[in-house]
Formats: sequence, structure tokens, C-alpha cells
Amino acid sequence: MSAASDSQPAVALLFRIISIAEACSWAGLLAGMFVKYVLRVSEIGVTVFGPIHGGLFIAYVVITIVAAVTFRWRIGTTLLALAVSIPPLLTLWLERRARRNGLLEAPVVLTKA
Repeated sequence: MSAASDSQPAVALLFRIISIAEACSWAGLLAGMFVKYVLRVSEIGVTVFGPIHGGLFIAYVVITIVAAVTFRWRIGTTLLALAVSIPPLLTLWLERRARRNGLLEAPVVLTKA
């Protein structure tokens, strides 16, 4: 096994963790925005979840690029994975799709016999 293949499980696990965390932070930020702008009660939710979501958004973009390179995703798959970080909660959908479709597994390398 090469060093690159040794890092694949770690990249897959990080992608899954950050995808889920990014979606949860989106939910927290949306709840905070509801309390701040609709109920007009408190800004604490936005104050807390705003920076958390911002950091996780950046982490998601970085781990997506690392996963795309590590698992040799096609450009369309990579662009989709980056695009789903913008609407709320879609990183959950993509994480599940990636896991089901083998996008977080070692790419198959064809060799001549």
C-alpha cells in the first residue's frame, strides 16, 4: 500500500464529518436568523452559529477539493459537491450519495495484463 492509499480512509471520514457538521451549523444559523429577524428576540444564535458555519463552510470546500483529488472525481462531480455547500442542508444529501455511489472509495486503476 502506498502513502496515498493510506490516507484515503482518513479523507473519506473527514469528508463525511465535515459534510454533516456543515449542515448542522447551517441549521443552527437558520434557527438563529429566525430568532433574530422574525421573532426579534436575540442575536445570540447568529453570533454563535455565524462564525461556526463560516469556518465549516471553508473546511467543507477544502475537504471537497482534497477528496476530489484523492478519489479522482470527475469535474462535474467536484463542481456539484462544491455547489451543494451553498443551499442549506444539501451537504447531507451529497455525503449520502457519495457514500452510496462509492465516491469515497479508492479509484479503480486499470492495468494492462
